[in-house]
Amino acid sequence: MNFRQVHLDFHTSEKIKNIGQSFDKKQFQKALILGHVNSITLFSKCHHGWAYHPSKANQMHPELKFDLLGQQIEAAHEIGVKTPVYLSAGFDEKYAVCHRTEVVRNSNESVVGTPDFVTAGYHKLCLNSPYLDVLLAQIKEVCENYDADGIFLDIIGVQPCYCESCMNQLKKEGKDANDEKNVMELAERVYANYLKRVRETIDSVKPGLPLFHNGGHIRMGRRDLAFANTHLELESLPTGGWGYDHFPVSAAYSRTLGMEYLGMTGKFHISWGEFGGFKHPNALRYEVALSVANGAKCSIGDQLHPLGEMDLATYELIGAAYSEIEEKEEYLQNAENISDVAVFGVEAAENYYNSKGMQNWSISAQTGRHDAGCARILLEGKYLFDYIDIEADFLKHKLIILPDRVSIDEELTKKLKEFTQNGGKVLATGMSGIDENGRFMLDFGCEFDGKNGFSPSYARPRFDVKSLRNSAYLIYSDEYKIKNVTGEVLVECENPYFNRTPEHFCSHHHAPNNPDDKKPAVVMGRDGVYIAWDIFNEYASVGSIAVKEMVVEIIEKLMPNKTVKTNLPAQGVITVTKQGDRKNVHLLYAAPVRRGEYTDIIEDLLPVYDTMVSVKCEARPQRVFLAPERKEIPFDYDGAYTHFKVDKFECHKIVVLEF
Repeated sequence: MNFRQVHLDFHTSEKIKNIGQSFDKKQFQKALILGHVNSITLFSKCHHGWAYHPSKANQMHPELKFDLLGQQIEAAHEIGVKTPVYLSAGFDEKYAVCHRTEVVRNSNESVVGTPDFVTAGYHKLCLNSPYLDVLLAQIKEVCENYDADGIFLDIIGVQPCYCESCMNQLKKEGKDANDEKNVMELAERVYANYLKRVRETIDSVKPGLPLFHNGGHIRMGRRDLAFANTHLELESLPTGGWGYDHFPVSAAYSRTLGMEYLGMTGKFHISWGEFGGFKHPNALRYEVALSVANGAKCSIGDQLHPLGEMDLATYELIGAAYSEIEEKEEYLQNAENISDVAVFGVEAAENYYNSKGMQNWSISAQTGRHDAGCARILLEGKYLFDYIDIEADFLKHKLIILPDRVSIDEELTKKLKEFTQNGGKVLATGMSGIDENGRFMLDFGCEFDGKNGFSPSYARPRFDVKSLRNSAYLIYSDEYKIKNVTGEVLVECENPYFNRTPEHFCSHHHAPNNPDDKKPAVVMGRDGVYIAWDIFNEYASVGSIAVKEMVVEIIEKLMPNKTVKTNLPAQGVITVTKQGDRKNVHLLYAAPVRRGEYTDIIEDLLPVYDTMVSVKCEARPQRVFLAPERKEIPFDYDGAYTHFKVDKFECHKIVVLEF
């Protein structure tokens, strides 16, 4: 799997003429060389439903007069660039308009995708309809006729559907077609059948050809879905709705699966389908560096103009990022990320309990916030972490975090107790760590006692936080009560004088803390620490510096001997990989800023000076040097940690410890 990939969108209306007329092999190759690209995903079929090559299984775009896909593949292969081939699987508007009964429907009969057929947009097709055979024929035709280096199938996943085919099947099976559980169970079977038949179709022509089914997100806790692919592509355009929080979490889970994976961003200012939109070259430099620092290969999304001419400004932009990755590939191949902390994410918990026909009984509608807030604190606190599911090896880590909404059943309790008996510690927050009866299943030195009646409330630590003097810190998120405290109290909760009502209010927002109404809120027991707030949701929602520094101090108490220590600023990222007889330290720094209403961008990459790093090592390195320039730097070894300083770096620097 190549490090420097481009995903070349080509969703092209039949109303545009002269499709591909400006395609030129030499110009196409020039763009790829300028962009330092070594793999490009090309289109067989777009969301509109058209093929970009002669086809018996589909219809070639009516304004295309030659085999565009074939010529693109030939041009790329001539210069050693791989060519996976894309087919839109979930969307095929040409087909959907003519076969409306095969479009996915909601329980109220509305269609999925664009809400009707008089609004511009696409409609999702049901894989439990005759459309599946049409799609399989299209896939087989590509495999038979073209030297594809892989197949990429888009807009696909487990999809509950109330179309005629699905409702009739449930009725035929004697099941209530209005029962949501029956609909979801059928959706799982339909998708599993699709996965099986696609793999069989491809293998009948090209056994083992790389294959990826894209649904926009890799679902934590659904290994069955992940393993239906030969590799993973983590679609995560920071400006396109995913944000800068998404990729670090997705990568932290994907790297635990033992599969190759890449991070997919875009060259666009905002997102897919944006002609003429460009992000700053520094943003792409940072985003691809973030990918490789997290163990991923790279993919950058682009969109080809209908006339078929590659935009050289785009490939100069891409080349600014990929030229740096190319220089560093020696230090990226077969490198495995090291982690101290494992987060059993709320999404993983939700999928785990759903797989057992249960619900994560403390789940909220804000799943992503709990996981993102946890990742933010870990990144800013400079911890090395993975996100895990029930099938992961818990014993590889020093600390496991259960963020805000992770219930515990018998199986999860057993794995966590084995972990703590082997010296590991657990940090649970909010409604995590309790069973369905509201009891802690680990020894946190206290008992759970339900939800606190006051909101907001105040945290008063019994220790000093890093940047602030000791005080009562406001917390907006839900707070819970504990009783029968036997462990060490680290933080107390002070309630407000009263909740805000028409009869009881004070000042502009909420009543102040009542120092006479306090109780334990953070307690350390034998197995770890319990924090009686939805503390990670709080940080994702509000971003309180006091909350972050309080959590960091608690983690330090639970895990004093972490792998890496650094003075890198809050927005900096540090990761450590193991690569043969090397440990590679990745240092990154960028500060996204909000432009417009929703878009966070990176423009300026300011240099960072005098970065101190200490890396835990079993032996003294033979040498420490900066990569890729291989400049050696001074270091000290104290028998446990190797200490060094990076005088200056911009965007991304690798420091190699060679043993």
